Amino acid sequence: MLGIGYLKSAPTIYSILYRNGKAVRKGPGLSMFFFAPTSTIVQVSMASIDVPFVFEDSTQDFQDVTIQGQLTYRVSEPEKVASLMNFAVNRQGQYISDDPEKLQERLVQIAQVRAHAFGQRSTLAKMLNSAAELSDDLQTGVRESEVTKMLGLELISLIVLSVKASPEMAKAMQADAREKLLLKADEAVFARRNTAIELERQIKENELNTERVVAEKQRQVREANMQADIAIETKKAELVDQQASNQRKLAAVQAEAIKGTLDAMQGSDWKTIMATFGNGDAKQVMAMAFQQIAEKANQVGQLNITPDLLKVLMEGAPTGKRS
Repeated sequence: MLGIGYLKSAPTIYSILYRNGKAVRKGPGLSMFFFAPTSTIVQVSMASIDVPFVFEDSTQDFQDVTIQGQLTYRVSEPEKVASLMNFAVNRQGQYISDDPEKLQERLVQIAQVRAHAFGQRSTLAKMLNSAAELSDDLQTGVRESEVTKMLGLELISLIVLSVKASPEMAKAMQADAREKLLLKADEAVFARRNTAIELERQIKENELNTERVVAEKQRQVREANMQADIAIETKKAELVDQQASNQRKLAAVQAEAIKGTLDAMQGSDWKTIMATFGNGDAKQVMAMAFQQIAEKANQVGQLNITPDLLKVLMEGAPTGKRS
């Protein structure tokens, strides 16, 4: 009413009241009455603002990429930005120009220029795998930009959420990656089969080595048995040789004894020999008797031989059964 208005601002809003072109009042969170025909109010938000962005760029190998991310900033020096851009508001507190929105666009443009420089140094494959490195590079570029400092802005954070290739190139790279993965899978299967074959070979070798060791042990046992048998046979041969030697010595002794006996009996009558060396056998005695009778048969008148005597001579009975 009568051109007098009232404006109340939040603590995060920096307000400047201009009257006749001069700043008469300024500060955050101000509440004031003003005369609209001669007053201009400028309000700059000092709160942090999130600005999402999406833009396309190209890489060193001329491939298109889409970069998506978000930056967060705040106005740290509101008087600087108010002196360079129109942040004036009407009586309802609404901006009368689109400069506040352009402020966000300027920050996104700085990030886009920095991303373009990064892309010209990187291939597509590197670009797709360098989201974190790109985030750091864009954050450094925007924070150190002359525009950022001149407008009195403070960059809080800048994050690149994704870097995507064109759909056609993405499919091609996916196919290439899929083929590489399949190749690795085949190599893994091949390596596993080779490992299985190698293990089987080692098992066979172990079995053969075991059989060889067992055969060697069996051979050693057989050789040991053969050595034992040879030793036994050698001992037997030595025993036989010793027995033969002993028998030869015994035979030689007996031959000497017999020779001595024969030498002693030379010239003796056989009757005397038989009487000397006879063992008392009835047959021998009877034989000698019959021999004497035969020698003097011309002197024997009559000889009676009873059946009992013949029976004794034929059956070899003891001498006690004589007639």
